[in-house]
Amino acid sequence: MIIQPRVRGFICLTSHPEGTAQHVKQQIDYVKSKGKIANGPKKVLVIGASTGFGLASRITAAFGSDAATIGVFFEKPAAPGKPGTAGWYNTAAFEKEAQAAGLYAKSINGDAFSDEIKKQTIDLIKADLGQVDLIVYSLASPRRTHPKTGVAHASVLKPIGQSFTDKTVDFHSGVVSDISIQPVENEEDIQNTIAVMGGEDWKFWMTELKAAGVLAEGVKTVAYSYIGPELTYPIYRNGTIGKAKDDLEGTVPVLNDLLKELNGRSYVSVNKALVTQSSSAIPVVPLYISLLYKVMKAKGIHEGTIEQMQRLFADRLYNGNEIALDEKGRIRVDDWEMRADVQKEVAELWGQITTENLEGLADIAGYRNDFFNLFGFNFDAVDYEKETEEVVAIPSIKENA
Repeated sequence: MIIQPRVRGFICLTSHPEGTAQHVKQQIDYVKSKGKIANGPKKVLVIGASTGFGLASRITAAFGSDAATIGVFFEKPAAPGKPGTAGWYNTAAFEKEAQAAGLYAKSINGDAFSDEIKKQTIDLIKADLGQVDLIVYSLASPRRTHPKTGVAHASVLKPIGQSFTDKTVDFHSGVVSDISIQPVENEEDIQNTIAVMGGEDWKFWMTELKAAGVLAEGVKTVAYSYIGPELTYPIYRNGTIGKAKDDLEGTVPVLNDLLKELNGRSYVSVNKALVTQSSSAIPVVPLYISLLYKVMKAKGIHEGTIEQMQRLFADRLYNGNEIALDEKGRIRVDDWEMRADVQKEVAELWGQITTENLEGLADIAGYRNDFFNLFGFNFDAVDYEKETEEVVAIPSIKENA
């Protein structure tokens, strides 16, 4: 079929198998261009492995240190006449490239919050790898069915305490406008958001992996967070999502206790603001990212997801020295974003930005391009007017379902 982008708001409803393969290949080529990561991980589990930081982590582990990888995710395969999700196609392309390079790569498609998928993953580790030495926790989901209680929790994106009004942009039309978001109305919404996006499931994973004996001596685990500038605090860090991130970060000492006898460590890495399916849904953030891109590209310090993850692995997690942490015990690879000179320039542009000057002051074109790249579109090497085979199998998953 011929697959073109179909967009509804901040969601692209279609994805392109050849374009996503191109995107994966570009990320692999970048990691290979940086050379091998000395003392890198060798057997890696990535929970949330099909898009964004999780996919980039898997690519970095595999092609940066020849690691065997198992990826867990929840994606929809294609059916005749209906494209699969970008994450499905990403994984199919990744596994194909990994196999060609002689690297072990297998995947599990299902609800990573469930006990069933945890058990499947443990069984696969036992059968094929024995143990894993790195667990990346990179789940992004709007809802979670709790495996112990059966309660379905849905996250909300709201400020706490008072309403929030500021600028935002429709990145498709380029219209800059004010947006007002009402505060969360009850504590239950906050707790539901924490249940979905906090640290409990990460703790469940690590507890079950340890109990099953599949964690190697010196094991590391890392989850991802974001802080951002003060202008996004009301909707992000001081809002419902921020409460969940606080909970995620607060899980680190609990996991360090759990892993102590294995000489293992857990970390949260605070990453840079980037275009992801999740970030595009947050008011204010797309406009902030567009301005941030403009400033960081001008200074020659812009990074995408793969550059961020390669730097995290090579310069922090596996640098051979003590890992530098901030005052709250977090790894900071948002350090270039949060540089005083960068934030000063972004703040100055924020005060000037309008619909009329958007194209000149912000890198809205770069934002749009990165958004469409997520779904396999806007790659010069792909002819989007041609028929493409939409039904693509992931080699390690027998059923396309």
